[in-house]
Amino acid sequence: MLPQFDAGRPRRSVLYMPGANARALEKARTLDADTLIFDLEDAVAPDAKELARSQVVQAVRAGGYGAREVIVRVNGLDTPWGADDLAAIKGVGADGVLIPKVNGPGDIDAAASALKDEPIWAMMETPAAMFAAQEIAQHPLLCVLVMGTNDLVKELKAARVPGRAPLVTALQMSLLAARGAACIAIDGVYNDIKNAAGFIEECEQGRDFGFDGKTLIHPSQIAPCNEVFAPSTEAVEEARAILAAFDAPDAKGKGVITVGGKMVELLHAEEARRLVSVADAIAAKEAAA
Repeated sequence: MLPQFDAGRPRRSVLYMPGANARALEKARTLDADTLIFDLEDAVAPDAKELARSQVVQAVRAGGYGAREVIVRVNGLDTPWGADDLAAIKGVGADGVLIPKVNGPGDIDAAASALKDEPIWAMMETPAAMFAAQEIAQHPLLCVLVMGTNDLVKELKAARVPGRAPLVTALQMSLLAARGAACIAIDGVYNDIKNAAGFIEECEQGRDFGFDGKTLIHPSQIAPCNEVFAPSTEAVEEARAILAAFDAPDAKGKGVITVGGKMVELLHAEEARRLVSVADAIAAKEAAA
């Protein structure tokens, strides 16, 4: 993983913004998303590709997005626009580049050869990607796996059903690969922006699976997503209590102690340390906003 990639920053809410919409790129400076993905691919019609590329490059260079992470999703290298996208975004200041339709590590190599050490994110949205997930995640320039659930449903000829049963295997394979390579894993989008309850349920499912955050398609999804993927106050307090107990002099050298009437092992301390780190990173982001 590249040294300039900050693996510890919050990525609860990852919002796609259409690159051809100048007003959206401007509005993004005021939204509370942890990460913004300026999209040159699916959200842009073929006749607007060049305009979108120009506007995104200009927006990234201008900056003003504060603590928000800015990622650019380019078109695939097998399209008429992919190579020009990579050439245009190279070195302009994006926090990373998202490559669509990644089928294997060779696709990461091809993108990396056209970039300037920008952290690479990979869309996991094809059956081939699932079988190559481990190799993709272990690529030295790969930092984040992003689930492309809409494309996966299409490729599998699966049904779009509550609970996402047809996608569970793909979600878990990608997550296992990401964790095995110490990468970040971001869940896919939820399409029904008017179904707030359904969206929250899917956020909770993704959180419970272990994803770091979720990709979004509308600003109205940001606040509930941030809430679901942030540790609760009670969980943070419990985690701090566990760490304090293990740091106490009488706990030195012990692998198991009692905290609040519960038996707690060192593995729980490791999880508590991770949870506190996430909470602290969120607090730091909010303070910098």
